[in-house]
Amino acid sequence: MVRCVIYEDEHLLAVNKPAGWNTHAPSPYAGEGIYDWLRNREERWARLAIIHRLDKETSGVMVFGKTPLANRSLTEQFTQRRVRKKYLLLTDREVPKKEFTVKSNLVRMGEKYASAKEKHAGGTPALQDGEVAETRFVPIVDAKFVVKNAGLKMMCAEPLTGRTHQIRVHAAENGFPILGDTLYGGTASSRVFLHATEIAFTHPATNAPMQLAAPATFDTEPRLALRTAVIEPDATNAFRLIHGASDGWPGWFVEKLGDFLLSQSEAILTGPQNEELARLVKIHPARGAYHKILSRQVRRSTATEVSPQRVLGEAAPATFEVLENGVRYEMSFGEGYSVGLFLDQRDNRRRLLTGHIATDFSCPALRAPHSELLNVFAYTCGFSVCAAKAGARTTSLDLSKKYLEWGKRNFALNGLDPAAHDFIYGDAFDWLRRLAKKSRAFDVVVLDPPTFSQSKERGVFRVEKDFGALATAALTVLKPEGVLLASTNAADWPPEKFVASIEAAARGAKRKLTNFHYTPQPPDFPVSRAEPAYLKTAWMRVK
Repeated sequence: MVRCVIYEDEHLLAVNKPAGWNTHAPSPYAGEGIYDWLRNREERWARLAIIHRLDKETSGVMVFGKTPLANRSLTEQFTQRRVRKKYLLLTDREVPKKEFTVKSNLVRMGEKYASAKEKHAGGTPALQDGEVAETRFVPIVDAKFVVKNAGLKMMCAEPLTGRTHQIRVHAAENGFPILGDTLYGGTASSRVFLHATEIAFTHPATNAPMQLAAPATFDTEPRLALRTAVIEPDATNAFRLIHGASDGWPGWFVEKLGDFLLSQSEAILTGPQNEELARLVKIHPARGAYHKILSRQVRRSTATEVSPQRVLGEAAPATFEVLENGVRYEMSFGEGYSVGLFLDQRDNRRRLLTGHIATDFSCPALRAPHSELLNVFAYTCGFSVCAAKAGARTTSLDLSKKYLEWGKRNFALNGLDPAAHDFIYGDAFDWLRRLAKKSRAFDVVVLDPPTFSQSKERGVFRVEKDFGALATAALTVLKPEGVLLASTNAADWPPEKFVASIEAAARGAKRKLTNFHYTPQPPDFPVSRAEPAYLKTAWMRVK
């Protein structure tokens, strides 16, 4: 179970949302919000309903309904103001010494909200405009929270209404803007220090009083809190720790790979990066850390020149293992630019393990007798291993014999006999044509090509130009009602054009998409304006 879940029964799911994560996706091709991610993760969560929301930068308790009964009951309780919520906030300003209540009409003013004035003046909204918002504030003098800065104060805020930004507005207008809430005049910090610590309501089925709580952990770094929330430590020890500008380090990326950390940037490590890496080695106990310089000249370099280099701690063995979703994979820092697994595909590999792709979209074929999966551009066969563990017979196709042999070792690591599966060395287009000529057909076809590749048979492959042709070729070997997984990490290719290329291929092949689900990268690769989404994946059932 992911650690963000704090309560679950037949009717309810409650989570502790980390700061920096949207409640739901702000647009069709944006990063998933916590609601989207949960619904697409487990089949039993596929019918989750949003009953209330938290701002992206606010952490804390959220409750989702799992049944129509729960949805109706919770909606009614919120509407009738029978739900009680408590928030904790930090501020570096002076706060009132006694409890007090603020009541005002909130109106939207651009991207902010404000309390309406008593009368119009120079375009200012009047008191009768907006919606009534009421908040009770209580100073916390004996807060069980150790702060490095003794000047920080803690307040408890109880919203008696449920208006957008009401706590933030009322705090700022009364002289103590929340630390980190620069939109409302707060001092810049690592996050907005507002946390929904408690929610109380009546259980929709039993009518018993419910009180769910999540203690504030303001001393935990936001990026660590996010990873802690979404990673199952017993099942996964490979994930991204720093994702560039989204985590405050433009151009720098750090991953935990079992007992080692891998740092990546376009240059040697700077002094601050070295210090941060040394700190991360202690926080996420690691035997050593390596650094890889990101380069576009990989093909002109030797494996030794482009392999990650040790910068801290012990040397890694020639090969070592990592665990992802309970599946074991072999890794190596000595085989060149790629170390064995692309972590941004973790959630997609899990979909093959579980068969749950998204709401109203499952893939039971993988568990059916004699089901088959074709993995094109298989690399070290990560998708193939997951499909094989689910029960499918797999065919892995790649232009590298070395990586196919690596893939066979990944099968063996997981108790799977490589001899029961096919591994084909060769050009993707050439072999798709051959397989179609032999009337081979697969229940699932995986297309996850590199942005650029070259073969003797076809020459240069560029994903933006050639993905449509690749999808067309793949459809010739996909069974009716089969599932196509199409993915690319071409950062400069707009998702709309990526999807359009697949849809055009389906139309050209006179095939119909009966299910479609688009998903970006997982939450430990957070999407932001400074670090836009790059991974694009479409799951399709094709008639």
